[in-house]
Amino acid sequence: MALVNAGVVVLDCAEPEKLAEFYKRLLGAQETDATANRIEIRSADGFRMAFRRDVNATPPSWPRPENSLQAHLDFWVDDLDEAERGVVELGGRPVEAKDALGVHEERGYSDPAGHSFTLRRTAQTAPKQG
Repeated sequence: MALVNAGVVVLDCAEPEKLAEFYKRLLGAQETDATANRIEIRSADGFRMAFRRDVNATPPSWPRPENSLQAHLDFWVDDLDEAERGVVELGGRPVEAKDALGVHEERGYSDPAGHSFTLRRTAQTAPKQG
């Protein structure tokens, strides 16, 4: 039996309204709850995020070692170039644009408040033969 019923990723930031809008547009999500200091959203597939006001919040300095990563989000996309254009239009910033080697292609970004996230695409596989 689980000890908790559900969970939500919560990011601290100075302006939760601005960050909630970024992620609502990025994920095609809807606002589900809002108070003066916290906004929660939910995407169509049920992924939940919240943004909590912390007027003293400072963005992580990743990839520099002076500050820890704190949290990292991964999002799967079909087209990295198209997704990157959308992220930049929404106010996100590339922090590592080169493709990684291996099974997945990925690119690193930061949201408008400086939290890092990665867009990942699964490598195309050939159709099963015979």
